[in-house]
Amino acid sequence: MYNNLLLQYENHKNINILAFTDRKNCTGDFLAQIEKTAKNKPNAIVLREKDLEEKEYFKLAQAIIPICKAYNVPLIIHSFYQAALELGIDKIHMPLSKLKEISQTDIKKFSVIGASTHSLEDVIDAKEHNATYVTAGHIFETNCKSGLKGRGLDFLQNIVENSNIPVYGIGGIHLDNVEKVLQTGCFGVCVMSETNLL
Repeated sequence: MYNNLLLQYENHKNINILAFTDRKNCTGDFLAQIEKTAKNKPNAIVLREKDLEEKEYFKLAQAIIPICKAYNVPLIIHSFYQAALELGIDKIHMPLSKLKEISQTDIKKFSVIGASTHSLEDVIDAKEHNATYVTAGHIFETNCKSGLKGRGLDFLQNIVENSNIPVYGIGGIHLDNVEKVLQTGCFGVCVMSETNLL
């Protein structure tokens, strides 16, 4: 569980953690889950709800913003950068293909720009398109990518050693393997399904 990762891992205060949302796998009230996550002070909450249309996503983000503000946890908007601009949020996380579509005028309006990457070439491409950090994965097999073998720790290590922007490992990271992930030298880790298992 995400809480366990913070509360049980003895060096949790030194871990940079991005908490990605997944309301479809949330077993209870989603906003209550967001608040529980925010209480544990991840570096940021990334609102990743890929099935929503932008209008629905916008309304959900509006409901989450005050929760994040109450706990002083940044909210990162996933994919819908126009919604971020309308909401007054200057932090986004984009699939690489969508990052490339943002105009230079709009990209300058964001202070934090994340990109999802799956190869070293992706990381280089993301940096060239103004990414300030990347997620690299998936490292281990995950529920959201069931049946797809993880790329492994060597993959992550190679990305880290050849990137000049922060790299977060993503995919199947739990209490029992987070230490090995951090040993690659990555800047931090991402958790998704575990945020829903409190």
